[in-house]
Amino acid sequence: MQIPETTSAEGLEHYIHGNCRAAGHGEAWRDIRASIFTAPSKGSVLTPAVSEPVLIWTTSGEVEVEERENKGPWIKSLIKKRSFFLISGGAPYYCRWRTISREPFEYMLVLVELPLLQRALEEAFGADVHQVRLRDLSGFEDAVLNSLMEQLYDELMRRKASPLRVQGLAQIIAIHLAQNYSETVKEHGAGPSLPGYKLRQITDWMAEHAIEDFNLAHLAGLAGLSKFHFHRLFKAAIGVSPLHYHINLRMNAAQRLLRETKKSVVNVALEVGYTNPSHFAQRFRRETGLSPSDYRRQR
Repeated sequence: MQIPETTSAEGLEHYIHGNCRAAGHGEAWRDIRASIFTAPSKGSVLTPAVSEPVLIWTTSGEVEVEERENKGPWIKSLIKKRSFFLISGGAPYYCRWRTISREPFEYMLVLVELPLLQRALEEAFGADVHQVRLRDLSGFEDAVLNSLMEQLYDELMRRKASPLRVQGLAQIIAIHLAQNYSETVKEHGAGPSLPGYKLRQITDWMAEHAIEDFNLAHLAGLAGLSKFHFHRLFKAAIGVSPLHYHINLRMNAAQRLLRETKKSVVNVALEVGYTNPSHFAQRFRRETGLSPSDYRRQR
């Protein structure tokens, strides 16, 4: 399916799969857009980027979700009732899912209009607002935001929503997002990135624990991000995926041991974290073009 790189808030719903149970229309929904969808038990979606932050609140069901950006790897998450996605835009978004509970998969799609979000960010950050943007997060929980979504849901299901209540909820949601889910960017207009100090903490931790099995969920937790968004931001900052960076750490250590010691290839494999010498040799050849023994002889 061919899709444009970007679309408007109004156009986004054309790319959403599922049955739309309710959608906000009229004066009450001037500052915030909300729709409730019932999705099939299994499916996929490819949506263009939008300028507005997209908030997705799971109202029913337990779902295994895989996300990817462009042609990157699929990143898996378990999504439960009352969990959230926050997508701040930037690139077309790929997602596929399957339900793992008997409950139907239902969610509410919410978009905060940019003028309101900008006012919330200005109130929270003042003159530094141009250095701030919302983060991307997947599968997180937030009791305060959950309560606000329940109230917004109620208004969607009413025959006629209260403009005062919806607009008040929109303002509270916007300031809550600004205060709790924002990050500093390097310069105006820059894409999302990991702060330098956070990136150093993570790469230092990876160097100290290179012998351990790779654990994307743990690294994402250190960064305070979902696995999907951590993977994307790490690769944007370093140039390789977290897994490949982990492999490079091991291969660099193996090359040093092969050059500087007389340890057997089996012992080198064990020392850098590979319990299967054959797997180590295959990986080493793939990364260097040489077998471990040939590498040692040529050095």
